[in-house]
Amino acid sequence: MERSRALIGFLLAGLLLAWTARCRGQWQPAENVLMTPWAEQLSPQNVHAEYPRPQMVRDRWQSLNGLWQYAIEDRGENTPRAWEGDILVPFCVESALSGVKRRVGPAQRLWYRHTFTTARLAKGWRLLLHFGAVDWQTVVWVNGQRVGEHQGGYDPFTFDITDALNDKNPQELVAAVWDPTDHGTQPRGKQKSEPESIWYTPVTGIWQSVWLEPVPAVAIESLRIVPDVDAGVVRVTAVVPRAGAVDRITVRVASNNDDAEIGSEDLLATATGPPNEPIEVAIEHARLWSPDDPHLYGLVVELHGAQQQEPALDRVGGYFRMRKIEVRQDNVGIARLFLNNRPLFQYGPLDQGWWPDGLYTAPTDEALQYDIRVTKQLGFNMIRKHVKVEPARWYYHCDRLGMLVWQDMPSGMDREFGPQHVQRGAQQDADMPPAHRRQLETELRALIDHHQTFPCIVMWVPFNEGWGQYETARIAAWVKSLDPTRLCDAVSGWEDRGVGDVYDRHSYPGPEMFPVEPRRASVLGEFGGLGLPLEGHLWIEGKKNWGYRTYQNKAELQDHYAQLIGALRPMIERGLAAAVYTQTTDVEREVNGLLTYDRRVLKFDAERIGALHRGLYAPTTGASSTAE
Repeated sequence: MERSRALIGFLLAGLLLAWTARCRGQWQPAENVLMTPWAEQLSPQNVHAEYPRPQMVRDRWQSLNGLWQYAIEDRGENTPRAWEGDILVPFCVESALSGVKRRVGPAQRLWYRHTFTTARLAKGWRLLLHFGAVDWQTVVWVNGQRVGEHQGGYDPFTFDITDALNDKNPQELVAAVWDPTDHGTQPRGKQKSEPESIWYTPVTGIWQSVWLEPVPAVAIESLRIVPDVDAGVVRVTAVVPRAGAVDRITVRVASNNDDAEIGSEDLLATATGPPNEPIEVAIEHARLWSPDDPHLYGLVVELHGAQQQEPALDRVGGYFRMRKIEVRQDNVGIARLFLNNRPLFQYGPLDQGWWPDGLYTAPTDEALQYDIRVTKQLGFNMIRKHVKVEPARWYYHCDRLGMLVWQDMPSGMDREFGPQHVQRGAQQDADMPPAHRRQLETELRALIDHHQTFPCIVMWVPFNEGWGQYETARIAAWVKSLDPTRLCDAVSGWEDRGVGDVYDRHSYPGPEMFPVEPRRASVLGEFGGLGLPLEGHLWIEGKKNWGYRTYQNKAELQDHYAQLIGALRPMIERGLAAAVYTQTTDVEREVNGLLTYDRRVLKFDAERIGALHRGLYAPTTGASSTAE
């Protein structure tokens, strides 16, 4: 009987969704020169329906992804004069998958409207409205009441909307977004108002998932998870802003990250302690996380009151790893990157994370995984995420698939090579405006705070090639103070200031390396860029496409790539600790990807390239494979 009722409810829900879609008009992507295969699977009813935050999972939540109304108005207008049509959230307004594909200039503002229904909250409970990311300045109203404002294009933010809810449904959500793109000094990565060369289409508005979540009045806000491989423990801090003096946190660890429900047969360890303080859990005979064995432990964190009553006041699920990253000398005195007390050469592609149909947003979760899976298939063990931040699920997929990540901070700079750019050979950093420094550091702190739980991330990269580079020594030291468990590449390429954990060279096509230093590892942060334009898979047809070197066919491309890899191995013997090849996919005018921009063609033979890459990870002849 219960199954029949559930089936009837499911069918009614489906009919309601279909009726809503008909009433709102038939959504379809805007016309676009390139589309990925996953665009065909997309509909307003299934758009990014997965739980968006794998490290703080709660059972009850409600996705707001789907069709919203939109309007583009002058920035000075208080409210839209009329709603212009539907936009598919969470795709930015400039993308084909939004169904709109329109530019929004710095003198304009993008408005959203959406209605939703919500169940009556239990006494004392609150309703949170979560945004994965919105570019750039966001103001939100619920039922006409302003509930909050946020500045930042890459970090998640949350508003408590409980007090703005009506007694009766539906509830109205309105959001206004302003994004100056390259007419401001905020972090924006590769976006440019007039795309050209290595600069891409702007991204304005909501570009990650939006969802609702009921929580108790006293709730777990975030987790900090710090493994200590040498001590054989993990330290878990549950941040509970409104915790009482008698509240307690229980941490349960499972042998595998299979399910938030931990049965007795899976329970590995339990520990209890106060909120807002590290709780140490012993992990005996720990299975260490690595690209070859990406083992994740399951985690459940519960908040209990004075009586330690069941059920818990609040409960979140997640996972962690036992993993250690550092720079240290091998047994012949060369500074290398050590993973879990063993030297490991790290090699991976520069990954921009752009999509022809969704721009900043992958069409589906399957698509989001695809680039990582191909990278793994080709024998890479690392990805440098280049001046962009991904949704939390991308890092989760790297965690479970076994992929190291160097995470860039999206850069903020004036028009190309302006006064905020540190030129080659410059002895001084840029003198950045105070507003830029404040905003970049606010967003950099948010990047680290929100991503420190993902084991895949092993390196923070605050500056790239002098783009907006300022006070390098202070920023590098600050990043290390925010997260001493990871490495810092203070500036990737160009003007090094002698700080950070690595000395990073860019060389096209390369490869080249800086001489080894006693305390910093020598890395090749970018090289390669070998291009192959393939007709039918180009953003722009004709001669406006480019790579650092361009070839005519796959065989010629792969032969020259093999020559680059052959040159890397002697450099590894001399002390090269890591290398980053440009790049994972073609992006707009760039045709130097391993994959075409639409992900329909892999330009390399996977077996051949995988065999080449395996040779890079062999132990060096002058040093043992383990630390002395």
